[in-house]
Amino acid sequence: MHPAFSVVFFTTATGAGYGLLALLGAFAGQGFIPPDFWLGLVGMGLALGLISAGLLSSAGHLGRPERAWRAFSQWQSSWLSREGVASVVTFVPAGLFGIGWVFLGRTNGWVTVAGLLAAIGAIVTVCTTGMIYASLKPIAQWHSRFTLPDYLIFSAMTGSVLLNALLQGFAIGSNPFLAAALLLTVLGWGLKLATWRHNDRLEIPTNANTATGLAGGIVRSMEWPHTEENYLLKEMGFRIARKHSTKLRQITQVLAFALPALLLVSAFSLPWPYAAVLSIAAAIAQFAGMLVERWLFFAEAKHTVTLYYGR
Repeated sequence: MHPAFSVVFFTTATGAGYGLLALLGAFAGQGFIPPDFWLGLVGMGLALGLISAGLLSSAGHLGRPERAWRAFSQWQSSWLSREGVASVVTFVPAGLFGIGWVFLGRTNGWVTVAGLLAAIGAIVTVCTTGMIYASLKPIAQWHSRFTLPDYLIFSAMTGSVLLNALLQGFAIGSNPFLAAALLLTVLGWGLKLATWRHNDRLEIPTNANTATGLAGGIVRSMEWPHTEENYLLKEMGFRIARKHSTKLRQITQVLAFALPALLLVSAFSLPWPYAAVLSIAAAIAQFAGMLVERWLFFAEAKHTVTLYYGR
């Protein structure tokens, strides 16, 4: 599949934003995060800013962005529509939670309820995003038991690393949040390796015979359906060289998992502000690594429509 940057940035930014929003909504309302004005302003601003930037970026991939509102009407059958509905609905409790925290200086009472609803909405939205790809049967690499867990774990991972960076930056970091960020990073690394292993060993049952419905003999293409590249080949027939794929996987492992994990481990033994600098560096490195990981997620996927073009 063609890895358009707008979609790559969308999945990375919204994943991190919703992960951070879910953690803020769940823990601030329970008193684990102090209702500090600047912490709330920066934290909620970062979470909602990443979500908004990602959603706006996704609109750039549409042929007619002005018609995007029509996607909301298909929520009964389309995961894309359900994602749109869930993302908009989540803004309501998230906005109330932010108002209560930042302007009223409280995270208890009805603000706690708003925070929990925002956290639930964030999780549901990430699930719908993952199901957009997991439900696509023509793409075997996505129609897998790994796709939805990947989206959930990566959202929690990037959100927790961002939260730890925020807390460390405001000199109120705690070892439990730092340990959770490290644990989720290692867990995400293991899940990514398992996903790659599964995809590399994947035996796609569909071939030219089954795709055309001609069961007898061996189906071969006599000539190309088109004399030049068309939309299907550009969008769904994108190919990446194995050597490039291997190199990008290595970059992903270093930036998204290994380097953040090393920086977080180092932050355990260092005082503030060194721990804060390392935590912020871990968040930046991981976000860059996840951009590469998302690019590979699209680039390595193969659509069965390419069988009609002899690929």
